[in-house]
Amino acid sequence: MQNAKKILSDLQKGEIQPIYFLSGEEPYFIDLIADYIEANVLEESEKGFNQMILYGRDVTIDDIVGNAKRYPMMADRQVVIVKEAQELSRTIDKLASYVENPQPSTVLVVCYKYKKLDKRKGLAKALKKSGIHYESKKLYENQVGEWLRDVLAKEGYKINPKAAHILVEYLGTDLSKVRNEINKLMLILPKGSEITPEAIEENIGISKDFNNFELRKAVGERDIVKAQRISLYFTQNPKDNPLVLTISSLFGFFSNLLKYHGLPQKDKGTVAKALGINPYFAGEYTTAARHYPMKRVSAAIALLREADVKSKGVGASAFATPDLLKELLVKIMG
Repeated sequence: MQNAKKILSDLQKGEIQPIYFLSGEEPYFIDLIADYIEANVLEESEKGFNQMILYGRDVTIDDIVGNAKRYPMMADRQVVIVKEAQELSRTIDKLASYVENPQPSTVLVVCYKYKKLDKRKGLAKALKKSGIHYESKKLYENQVGEWLRDVLAKEGYKINPKAAHILVEYLGTDLSKVRNEINKLMLILPKGSEITPEAIEENIGISKDFNNFELRKAVGERDIVKAQRISLYFTQNPKDNPLVLTISSLFGFFSNLLKYHGLPQKDKGTVAKALGINPYFAGEYTTAARHYPMKRVSAAIALLREADVKSKGVGASAFATPDLLKELLVKIMG
């Protein structure tokens, strides 16, 4: 995330490199950089003759090199963007000879999504000398919240920590999906607003009361009535609340609780850093630790592992699956 910010910052300053090879598992940052170059490196009047968009499935490496070696027309530079370049994975290393001696007046952008370059081969080595090789990595769940706050702050919005957590819990770490949902919210809410769980429920449809975040909180507080109420809601709405994800969420909670017990200091800052969470949620682990000593946490993790296997159809009939979460919660909190 920081590397992407640095690349965008340099572009905004006019520090433009001849090659941007954008690879990796997280397409959001690849698109962010490529879209910025497409929109801003050339003036609108220059784009007709000097900006070309190619697609990996339609071209060869020779086609890319041929276009990159052209001279710009009535402009200082040209831009060549290759989208879906992962379609050329079998021949991508042939680009090394161009990278070793790039055309100074060309900005070549290669979007190599969901793939990594072999750093031992010639292309990766050549990129170190003559261009930018950015590897876009998937963010961890706790990093998505930070990214979300950063994106919203730039747009003039704030987000409640609980609301951010609910979005990440529900949508996962797919940044494009999260961005699409917050774009909807920004169309509805006036600039300067704080996004709350209520706003998310009303406009996106994610329940502020019946979600994995609230279930974890109820379990941590050993609030059996609330936990079973959420469990019943999940059972009645299985498509929106997959059992596998609920078990994974609870497993993450108890794994963190195990780490919490092992911390020599338990102030908010130390807990947040050690567990990779927002300090806002540190108190929940303090509460849960009182209800679940280390031995009970270990037992809960064992129960969750067993339930995970059963939720995937191993050792449990299809008829028993709807009651699996209810029984699991009874065993953990009983």
